[in-house]
Amino acid sequence: MTGEITLEQGQAVLAAQPFNEHIGARLTSLRDGEAVLEVDIEDRHRQQYGLVFGGVLACLADNSLAYAGGTRLGASVLLGGFTISYLRAARDGTLRAHARVAHSNSRQAVCTTELTMVAPDGTTTVCAIAQGTVVATARG
Repeated sequence: MTGEITLEQGQAVLAAQPFNEHIGARLTSLRDGEAVLEVDIEDRHRQQYGLVFGGVLACLADNSLAYAGGTRLGASVLLGGFTISYLRAARDGTLRAHARVAHSNSRQAVCTTELTMVAPDGTTTVCAIAQGTVVATARG
């Protein structure tokens, strides 16, 4: 693994993001080419119809893509851009974003993430899929 970022280091970075206080995401897994973030769905995550606001899913996609790319590129990365397709509504339970590196070189990583809702009864539903490019901001 080029990035050599530990789970504990990744969790510290997430804890240092002031915006994450609004979302409440946690980094639950970080290994070579993969990252998993989760959010327990609360009322603060819902829009006026009781569904999870798409911005919450987008925030999880953004962070999970960057973390996965960082495992290959190192800790100093930025998300250069991403697209997200919303497939089904998220309502209750836990949102999980599982990102994977599809391809990487020394300067960038193309990653995908699948966002699922784990319902209170344990069933899972794919809610969104995203793809993005993570860019190294420092060399070495």
